[in-house]
Amino acid sequence: MTMKFKKILLAALTGSVLLGANANTAVESILNVSYDVSRELYKDINPAFEAQQKAKGLSKFEVRQSHGGSSKQALSVAAGLEADVVTMNQSPDIDLLVEKGLVDANWRKAFPNEATPYTTTTVFLVRKGNPKNIKDWSDLTRPELDVIVPNPKTSGNGRYTYLAAWGYSLDKTKSETQARQFVTDLFKNVPVLDGGGRGATTTFTQRGVGDVLVTFENEAILIGEEVGADKFDVVYPSISIDASAPVAIVKSVATKRGSAAVAKEYLDFLYSPKGQEIIAKHHFRPRNAAVLAKYKNEFPPIKTFTVEEKLGGWAKVRNEHFSDGGIFDQIFKK
Repeated sequence: MTMKFKKILLAALTGSVLLGANANTAVESILNVSYDVSRELYKDINPAFEAQQKAKGLSKFEVRQSHGGSSKQALSVAAGLEADVVTMNQSPDIDLLVEKGLVDANWRKAFPNEATPYTTTTVFLVRKGNPKNIKDWSDLTRPELDVIVPNPKTSGNGRYTYLAAWGYSLDKTKSETQARQFVTDLFKNVPVLDGGGRGATTTFTQRGVGDVLVTFENEAILIGEEVGADKFDVVYPSISIDASAPVAIVKSVATKRGSAAVAKEYLDFLYSPKGQEIIAKHHFRPRNAAVLAKYKNEFPPIKTFTVEEKLGGWAKVRNEHFSDGGIFDQIFKK
């Protein structure tokens, strides 16, 4: 074999290897596993990101989507649902995936704002004219009321409601005992526990069950747009909870599929001016200061607290309140 032929053969083999590598890394889709009430948001986010990728030559690229109660979704990923990214509404659902070895332990440092591209808070949606005169958390314990809340064991929406009520009572009484009694009294008024936030919305708006729906701000505003502002009013309580929505790459899946780079681009897109604009249009509070200022009339000021500030952090909350046999199970059993 001549030296010239060897060089030609080596070049051909090298080209074949590179073509194979490019074929393997040309990811045509990723799966975003997300929570219940982010459906409309990602219906707009995904086409915008897909257009960005197609402009780079990936003509067949698409983002696939899965929605459900946040904790249910995390359990599905832990059980084998191959998500490239997860976009949840509470950090314990991502920490669960860390424990399973699916997500890096330092996921909070991978993106700005501790990997939360937007936030929201918990508010009340009442029938038009507020016939039951519901103004604050204390009203939700009145015995004549029916309060619609999704299940805190399966839904981040419901979990934030539970914790917001607990934090409200702590703020007023400085007593864990009284906070427990307050939340017990509130859940006595809950006639049904839907699995996720969207199910609770259906129960309240379409089935006509309940006097008040406790839900995320973005969901309450969206209901007014879709169902009719003439049917419901949004009530902001005196204090509520900061519900920042965390995101992460599922490293185990992204590594196997070769999708890590595009998965990062996708989550980075949420922080871009275009992504933040879409987020604000869907009534989530964006992190970008300029975008937030543009939509300031939609987001009235409200006093909020975080789980870390008032409730000891998510690990403590998860173990004490939401583990099997924990405080929530004890309360709801009664």
